[in-house]
Amino acid sequence: MQSRLAKLLPSWIHKPSSWLLVALAFVFFFSFVAWGSLALYWSNLPWSKFRFVVALAFALFGIWALWFSRRSKTSFVFAALFLLVLAYWWIIPASNQRQWQTDVAVLPSAVIDGDRVLLRNVRNFDYNSRNDFTVRYEDREVLLSHLTGVDFFISYWMKGPVGHTFLSFLFDNAPPLSISIETRPETHEGFDPLASMFKQFELIYVVGDESDIVGVRTNQRNEDVFLYPVNVSPEAARKLFLIYLERINELADRPEWYNLLSNNCTLNIVRYANRVGHTDQFNIRHLLNGWFDGYLFNAGLLDTDLPFEELRARSHINEAAQAAEGQADFSERIRASLPTPPGRAN
Repeated sequence: MQSRLAKLLPSWIHKPSSWLLVALAFVFFFSFVAWGSLALYWSNLPWSKFRFVVALAFALFGIWALWFSRRSKTSFVFAALFLLVLAYWWIIPASNQRQWQTDVAVLPSAVIDGDRVLLRNVRNFDYNSRNDFTVRYEDREVLLSHLTGVDFFISYWMKGPVGHTFLSFLFDNAPPLSISIETRPETHEGFDPLASMFKQFELIYVVGDESDIVGVRTNQRNEDVFLYPVNVSPEAARKLFLIYLERINELADRPEWYNLLSNNCTLNIVRYANRVGHTDQFNIRHLLNGWFDGYLFNAGLLDTDLPFEELRARSHINEAAQAAEGQADFSERIRASLPTPPGRAN
């Protein structure tokens, strides 16, 4: 009975390699249908209901054309439609002229004059709660020759392998400056990881005082924040700072889209570190950035005198940041119990 049934089935069904090819082909074609549908749904076409209908129509036609139609021409029609969607999506422009949420409404900029750097629109809000704050922007002047180091922060809004990473640049004659690479949502938007891959959020480099950039996370949003001094020379820190300033001014002139997989907080830190001289290949922890501190530890960029778990425990700054809220020496207090990398003064 079994041998008779086997003769009735197509020969390829008995070959695991054939099953694998079929599965790969399905994933390949389905990805085109899914991407095109999502690109239309999150495009700049008017009216959300209209976008939904257009996206659904594209998906249904793609499914019919690729899997149910007996005419080969329908596959070519779908391919042409997909290329049209791709071309349309590609030219959707980013903008600096939208109704932004208050905390990202003002772009920073930098004026570099030899050793002197004037940073405009440094954010330094006073917070009563997460959504109740006094807006305050400042201009700050710093000297490149007094830039001494870099600290790395990682913040978690929930437990898991994903967080938010940012840097602070340290000066021996001025308070640290935090620079956080973030999405720039409009007033009606909330962050959506999937939508962020389809030109839904512009990119912003928020330059701010640590009592704001760090404090809002530890004290208002109740995120878990870890602070790590980075093993880097002052010369490399200055080069990295100048790269950040270059990008800040570029975004003021030419806005860009944030993208979760290609233009985000951690990937840009890696890119800029590579430009300074720390060359490295892609690592999955560049995307699963909740583990990025472990990556830096293994690369020798953090203090390796302690086991990583002990270093991580000492680097958790929430308690210190909460005790330092509203204090002029906020930055000193959150670093009081941190291990100091070799070569950096206490």
